[in-house]
Amino acid sequence: MLTVKLPDPLFAEIESAARLRKVPRSEIVRERLERGKSGTASLWSRMEDLVIDSSSLPRDLSSNPEHLRNYGKNRSDR
Repeated sequence: MLTVKLPDPLFAEIESAARLRKVPRSEIVRERLERGKSGTASLWSRMEDLVIDSSSLPRDLSSNPEHLRNYGKNRSDR
């Protein structure tokens, strides 16, 4: 058994969720603790699928004038 003091808004949120689902408050707390344990992934691991693999980019992307030809122009100006 563990006794924890919670801020009123958090307690109200847990109380409301327990009442809505008709389960004890302790079950809501256990679920959230378990979810938090698995949800401690780093920012990188959460965004990894959004990052472009640098090996798929041209080596001269920032220096080759061909890649920079339309840089700074609006798409409607092309």
